[in-house]
Amino acid sequence: MPASDQHAHLALRDRFAAAMASAAPRCHGRVTSVIGLAVTVAGISGNVGDLVHIGESDAPVPAEVVAIDGDQLRCLPLGALHGVGRNAPVFSTDLPLRIPVGGQLRGRVLDGLGRPIDGGPPIHGPGAPADAELVFVENEAPQPLARGRVGEALSLGVRAIDTMATCGRGQRMGIFSGSGVGKSSLLSMITRGTEARISVIALVGERGREVREFIANDLGPEGLARSVVVVATSDQPPLVRLRAGFVATRIAEWFRDTGDDVLLLMDSLTRTAMAQREVGLSVGEPPATRGYPPSVFALLARLLERAGPAARGSITGLYTVLVNGDDHNEPIADAARSILDGHIVLDRRLATAGHFPSIDVLESVSRVAGAVTTPDQRQHSTALRRLLAAHRDVRELIEIGAYVPGTNVEADEARAMLPAIERFLRQDLADQTPAAAAWAALDHLLRKERQT
Repeated sequence: MPASDQHAHLALRDRFAAAMASAAPRCHGRVTSVIGLAVTVAGISGNVGDLVHIGESDAPVPAEVVAIDGDQLRCLPLGALHGVGRNAPVFSTDLPLRIPVGGQLRGRVLDGLGRPIDGGPPIHGPGAPADAELVFVENEAPQPLARGRVGEALSLGVRAIDTMATCGRGQRMGIFSGSGVGKSSLLSMITRGTEARISVIALVGERGREVREFIANDLGPEGLARSVVVVATSDQPPLVRLRAGFVATRIAEWFRDTGDDVLLLMDSLTRTAMAQREVGLSVGEPPATRGYPPSVFALLARLLERAGPAARGSITGLYTVLVNGDDHNEPIADAARSILDGHIVLDRRLATAGHFPSIDVLESVSRVAGAVTTPDQRQHSTALRRLLAAHRDVRELIEIGAYVPGTNVEADEARAMLPAIERFLRQDLADQTPAAAAWAALDHLLRKERQT
């Protein structure tokens, strides 16, 4: 079926469904209790994931069914519950959350439910482009044998990543660090410097002030023009914060299915897990590992597996992981590291010393680097790692004046080359270096310093 006929068929189907819905009798249930974040509803049936509307006003409170207990539905709101009381009417939509997708999303800023918040034109409905369509947020990950293979490097414009932890097209990489170490700045730098044609950015649990600054200053007009930004600030209900990551992933999947290579950046995966913890505890799940219920770890796998290469197109996922107390073995960090295809570690000592990006290259690993780099490139990367490791082994001795030059030949070479190595690994926020130029600079560094 031609694309124009398909869009016309979908539009006709939506109009027919709307007409049937308006003609059908409206059955409703009643709120029986409101405890914490959870609203218990009786009198209507529903499935997990369905949307319901609480109240008869012009602006009812949307909520999602998250659990079923006998003939009662346990719902969590997608808005404020002010004014909702016992016996308030509840109407079922019989459908899960749907969001608009299409090429018109480029350059737009959406909320956690896929609605525009940038004051621009509508995305779906009257006045929207003809190619807009509604899709369900939930989707299945590609089948393992239907996936493409990660065999091509994707330049991110950051020398330390492109050479020392090379990212492949379709890889899923984590950026691990504590708070205030430069995760958001690194993401904005990657967004402007990447080769990917479209970037989808999810800002989950961020402060409202930082969202505006990130879009205006860090991302900039150039970065925003080829991006879609999904925002759920820290004051939003937990279900909205949780859905923001899935909305961004679903948008990325739509672009991937058109054949694009998409860069999906999520800041942060930890706050998505925290939102799921609030949801799980609100519906009675028992806390397990450090207060996280079992559904949190199931959610991480379900969300992260949706990224990656498919039979057509790919999603390269970069997920920031906020490690509490700089503990890189805390439950969320440990679970994410086991699922992802590599990790980039940001170091607080480098950040406080003014070293940007504050990437600890010795602790950063790309599990697909061997498949996306040439033998010469791997040799250069390994040589630089050996030098940094040799210097790390004797650093404490050097600092207290106990190291005797000549004791370790490789450490002596590393001491002599350290200023040049640090200049190579440092990079200004506005500097985007293509991968080819980064590899050439590393080759020049190793050759020049060893000839002197």
